[in-house]
Amino acid sequence: MSKNKKTIALIAHDGKKAELVGFVKDNKAFFKKFNLVATSTTGKLVEQMGLKVKRFLSGPIGGDAQIATLVATGECHAVIFMRDPLGMHPHEPDIHTLLRMCDVHNIALATNPASADLLVAGFK
Repeated sequence: MSKNKKTIALIAHDGKKAELVGFVKDNKAFFKKFNLVATSTTGKLVEQMGLKVKRFLSGPIGGDAQIATLVATGECHAVIFMRDPLGMHPHEPDIHTLLRMCDVHNIALATNPASADLLVAGFK
């Protein structure tokens, strides 16, 4: 990852992966300007669009927690996490930790397409 670029994390629950992929595709030129990190499967889908992504573990086995660590250490500057608020997720404690770290460290967090649009607009 380039030290000269800011880092954006990309995460999506299974039912929201297509929505995140569509969002990234629509904003591909924007995302090319950043270091991208993602949980495993989400990162693989974004890589298929020709973007470079540093992939972490899958969310249920620690990927959300790994990204929360980047937020806490100042290495991640924004998070786009297309969440499924109606689904049950066994790694809910890690999800809450990530959300809390964004709040504690004043990191922009988008959890749906409308807030993601605002996040992108804020960086332009």
